[in-house]
Amino acid sequence: MKIIVCGAGSVGRSIVSYLVKGNNDIVIIDNNQRHLDEISKEYDVLPVFGDASHPDILERAGASGADLLLAVTDSDEVNMVVCQVGHSLFSIPRKIARIDSEAFLDPVWATLYNENHLPVDLIISPDIEIAETILRILKYPGASGILPVLDRNFNIVTLRLQADCPLIKVPLMQLNRVVPDLELAFINIVRGNDCFIPELYDCLEAGDEINILVAADRVDETIRDFGLEKPANERLVIFGGNQIGRFIGRHVEADDSIVSCKLIEENFDEARRLARDLSHVVVIQGPMMSDIILEEADISHADASIAVTGNDKDNLLASLLAAKSGVPSTLSVVNTPSYNNLIVNIGDNILVDRSSVTISKLLKEIRKTKMELSYSVSRGCGEIWEIKVGADSFCCNKKVGELSLPKQSRIFAVYHDKSLVYPVPATEISGGDVLLLYVESGVIKQVEKTFA
Repeated sequence: MKIIVCGAGSVGRSIVSYLVKGNNDIVIIDNNQRHLDEISKEYDVLPVFGDASHPDILERAGASGADLLLAVTDSDEVNMVVCQVGHSLFSIPRKIARIDSEAFLDPVWATLYNENHLPVDLIISPDIEIAETILRILKYPGASGILPVLDRNFNIVTLRLQADCPLIKVPLMQLNRVVPDLELAFINIVRGNDCFIPELYDCLEAGDEINILVAADRVDETIRDFGLEKPANERLVIFGGNQIGRFIGRHVEADDSIVSCKLIEENFDEARRLARDLSHVVVIQGPMMSDIILEEADISHADASIAVTGNDKDNLLASLLAAKSGVPSTLSVVNTPSYNNLIVNIGDNILVDRSSVTISKLLKEIRKTKMELSYSVSRGCGEIWEIKVGADSFCCNKKVGELSLPKQSRIFAVYHDKSLVYPVPATEISGGDVLLLYVESGVIKQVEKTFA
């Protein structure tokens, strides 16, 4: 697939870092030569210098033969023009635009985006998606990740197991002897640098990061069963007043469960704008690492800190300082996937990977399988697909074991007649069923062929 990515900033970089794993021909356009030099040194892409909205630049990038156009610059208006030019002059079949402004995202203007007006096939808002990801995690203290599936009736829950977890060293087949009411499906386990699908005889170990499927109304109970319960996140400190911080601030103002929220922003003008926009969030202007500023934010009494600046190192350092001050839960947004390897070295800090959040919105567009939703999980080790089985589907009226899926993939749940089934090889798939699959990155192409 030939893909043109317009914008080599943090969003463009996160998208490229994932797309290069597949068999894709990627061209990236930006008017910042330094950004192009950095990204072309790190990834096998063709850099093109110039304004992506200019027809001659798109032509030089090979737009006439492109399959997918991703307009993800920092300007909503530029992204819209890029899609219009790509459609009108080069007939690019699929066009995706990054739109961050709430004015453009208002449902009142939804009819703006079609072939007769602005030919945008899909709108993504990475900063808002990241903010919503963080808010879901804050809702369930003790979890490292929450991904809704099956019309939000169930969640994919990520947990990082501690040494005092009561289920450590217990084979998965015997977990119900320790916790009789435990109802979940294991999806995968990240252990050190290894990521694998567990078998029933496998045991959990301290330090494991697990992904499990849990009913939405049993998430808190499941977190307690694994010994990971933490105090409710009632007092928050946000590091960074960008779009992510602003969105979180607006949300918590409407949340009665939040007692207080302090937001630290170094830029004076931005802090003043935030103070005007946010009525109940206390905006503090000053350096995030200052002891005086941290004391003013009352960091030692916070339940959770959220570091969302555009600088990975600042976010990690802010979280470390917060943890040192006694904050029970710390979250850091990271833009560079390599920082995921530091997950063990920074203690209990939760990393929110921009690339995983962003690419999850795009997987439906770049995969050859029709799916309801999809997620990139476990630091890019695999993907979770939700697929609805049609009456004419290849797998309709077949048993799970007859699909001959590679061992690095698994159907871990079947939603049949509004009931969840944990399938075995003899489980029959019917039209209308919804399948939940985990697919490791190395076998994505093979599984795509099965469900194409």
